[in-house]
Amino acid sequence: MDTITEGNNKFYIGASEEKPIAEITFRRAGSDTLIIDHTYVSEELRGQGIARKLLDKVVAYARQEQKKIIPVCSYAAKVMKGNPEFEDVLKE
Repeated sequence: MDTITEGNNKFYIGASEEKPIAEITFRRAGSDTLIIDHTYVSEELRGQGIARKLLDKVVAYARQEQKKIIPVCSYAAKVMKGNPEFEDVLKE
């Protein structure tokens, strides 16, 4: 399993932050909210649950930093909305 690295407003897999083979990006909205705006998994890693692992990293980060998440990325929204596992961090 490739290592997930924390970057600048993202978590990613790959040798460099500039050319990741998988990533989830977010931006900050105020002092207490993260907006997940993009998830990408390269063809070679698809079907391995990598997007979910990246999402779980952002969720763990949000919990640690006591922030809420607004998922505007379609993948993150699909997984998070209506899922009790994320109720504590989901900002409606």
